[in-house]
Amino acid sequence: MNVQIIADSACDLPNSIIEQYGIKRVPITVHLNDTDYLDAETIDPKQVYDAMRDGKAPKTSQVSPQTFKDLFEAYAQAGQSCIYLAFSSELSGTYQTAKMMQQEVLEQYPDFNLHIMDTHCASLGYGLVVLEAAKMAQSNHSLDTILEVATYYKDHVEHIFTVDDLEYLKRGGRVSKTAAFVGTMLKIKPLLHVEDGKLIPLEKIRGSKKVLNRMVDIMKERGEDFSQQTIAISHGDDVKRAEQLSTIIQNTFQPKEIIIHTIGSAIGAHSGPGTIALFFLNKPMK
Repeated sequence: MNVQIIADSACDLPNSIIEQYGIKRVPITVHLNDTDYLDAETIDPKQVYDAMRDGKAPKTSQVSPQTFKDLFEAYAQAGQSCIYLAFSSELSGTYQTAKMMQQEVLEQYPDFNLHIMDTHCASLGYGLVVLEAAKMAQSNHSLDTILEVATYYKDHVEHIFTVDDLEYLKRGGRVSKTAAFVGTMLKIKPLLHVEDGKLIPLEKIRGSKKVLNRMVDIMKERGEDFSQQTIAISHGDDVKRAEQLSTIIQNTFQPKEIIIHTIGSAIGAHSGPGTIALFFLNKPMK
C-alpha cells in the first residue's frame, strides 16, 4: 500500500476487517481490578461488561506518548506514508498526544509523510471512517484522495445510540444521580447522538421496545440512499437487540451491507452493557 492507515482501538472494528485491510490498530488501556489491559488485545469486552454488571467501574487511559513515538518512528524509518485517524478529541486526549509525537518525530525525520485527523467520531461511527480510508489505501489511491474521502465520511457519519441503564452514564458524569434513579424507575431510555465529537442527549423514550423503532425513524429523517451504504451497529454485549435493529433496518431500507460488532472494552467501559448504537451516512458520497 502507498499509505498505511492507523487507528486506535476505539474504532471497534472486528479483527477480521483490521486484518483484511491491513489497518494498524493502537490499543487504548483499560484498567480493571487493579490490572492494566490493552483494548482489543489482552481483554475481552465481555469481561468488562460482566464486571460492570457486578458493580465494578473500569477506567481507561489514552494511548501513551511513547507508543505513538515508537510507532511513528518505525514508519518514518521505513519511508512509509501514514494517516492516523483518531478517536474524537472531545472524548479522549489520544489525538492531542499523537499530534505532539508527530511534531517530535518530524523534527528527526522531516521528510516523513504523516497526517493526523481528528475524526470527531466514536465506536463503529469512527470505524466506518477508518474502513473507507483503508479500502482506498488498499486500492493504492493517493494520500490526498484518501484524506478527502475520510474527511467526507467523518463529516457525514451519524451516531444514534441508547444505553440500557442510566447508572453507567451517571458513573461517567453524564447524568445526575437523581436523573439516573428516576430514569431507571420509569424505564426511560435516553437517545443520544454525537455532535462535533461530543455526546449530546437527543430525547428520552419510555420502554426499550420503542427505542429501536425510534432509532430507525431518526435514520429515515436524517439519511438517504441507504441501498448504497454500509450501515454499522455496535452493542454492549446484547447481540439479540442489535440483530433486532438490523432486521428492522434491512426490511425498511435494504442497505448494501450491515456490520454488527460488540462495542470494545475502551468505549464499553463508559457506555455499559446493553448499549445499542447505530451509524450511517446522512448523505452518501457520490
